[in-house]
Amino acid sequence: MMLVRLLTLPLLLITLAQGTHSYELLYTAKIEPDTKLAHISIELSGEQLPNKLTLNLESGRYKNLSSRQPLVIEENRAIWHPTGPKAKLSYSFIIDNQRNNGSYDSRITEDWAILRSDRLIPPISTNGKGHANARLQLQLPKHWSAALPYPKVDEHLYQLSDLNRRFVRPKGWMIVGKIGSRQDWIAGTSTSVSGPLGENIHRQDALAFLNWSLPEIKKIFPLFPDRLLIVTARDPMWRGGLSGPRSLFMHADRPLISANRTSSMIHELIHVATGIHGDDQSDWIVEGLAEFYSLEILRRSGGISEIRYQEAMDKLMEWGQKAPTLLVKRSSGPVTARATNVIMTLDKEIRAVSGGKASIDDVARELARTRGEVTLDRFRVLSEKVAGQPVKTLAIGNLTDKGR
Repeated sequence: MMLVRLLTLPLLLITLAQGTHSYELLYTAKIEPDTKLAHISIELSGEQLPNKLTLNLESGRYKNLSSRQPLVIEENRAIWHPTGPKAKLSYSFIIDNQRNNGSYDSRITEDWAILRSDRLIPPISTNGKGHANARLQLQLPKHWSAALPYPKVDEHLYQLSDLNRRFVRPKGWMIVGKIGSRQDWIAGTSTSVSGPLGENIHRQDALAFLNWSLPEIKKIFPLFPDRLLIVTARDPMWRGGLSGPRSLFMHADRPLISANRTSSMIHELIHVATGIHGDDQSDWIVEGLAEFYSLEILRRSGGISEIRYQEAMDKLMEWGQKAPTLLVKRSSGPVTARATNVIMTLDKEIRAVSGGKASIDDVARELARTRGEVTLDRFRVLSEKVAGQPVKTLAIGNLTDKGR
């Protein structure tokens, strides 16, 4: 009975909310392995359509835009003026996207396709004031199936939602094709692990790992999504992890726990949980929190002992000494290692000055609640609010060697 209630609740909420929508928005994506393209249409219908939509075409992956309504293409953008009670815009999307190292973060083969669903639809801004009831319809080759982090309302038809936007686009990872999936309910989250059939993918191992790590994550982040899709595959896909809304991609060869005792899986789950990004000097906060919790969650769940935890932190501290500053645009390697130790030190300081009543969990939880961009100033203000006094750890001298 409880399972039935959990399954029907999202659809009930969707049904109740539809009365507030001003118009219907239907995305249709026809996936074609032969051409390696997705043919996309954006259809609007209703009495209060937005009169201007601006599409960002900067990625260069959108081509052959057409519409019976006024459409102007200017360099890296398209300006579309829907007219009448119904309007439609069509174009083609190039699915394959190869990185500089030769791996792919978006790929289609004759048997499957893996990509971010938000890449199918370019970023769109609109001057309309109404709210759209948005859905995504997939048209797939025969015998193909799909996995997306959205509730399914009909065959290959998905209800989209984004409380922060009036004009909703699909977001998060998706996989279509001849695929295999394993699902479980974990701490109130419908969790799926999906990958191409025929590849050596340990779906059940991943679910087992999540069964004892995800509950600890949700203790810190109670607003963690109620749906989680993990997409996995082997070469030539990106040999790492990449997070997205309600979802993440993880290369099938990545261990659940690395030799240095951090977890790429947990690291990406923290990105899913927080939904934050840094400004030009604050990416270390985003990556430092994710790496800190990749160890901390393992320690709290009993995945590693206190001794192994401290050994791992000591190695990160040593590695972090190679980073002269944290105030860089992209955090990786030694910068993230140094950032992890700053987060650990900040946690200890907050616990000490609050008499154990507060911790870095309170800071991270508030960041996840508000999401969006995080800056050093914002991070410091939140930390001092939680600690109840100024914090020494976030002094500039502790974040950069410059000027010492």
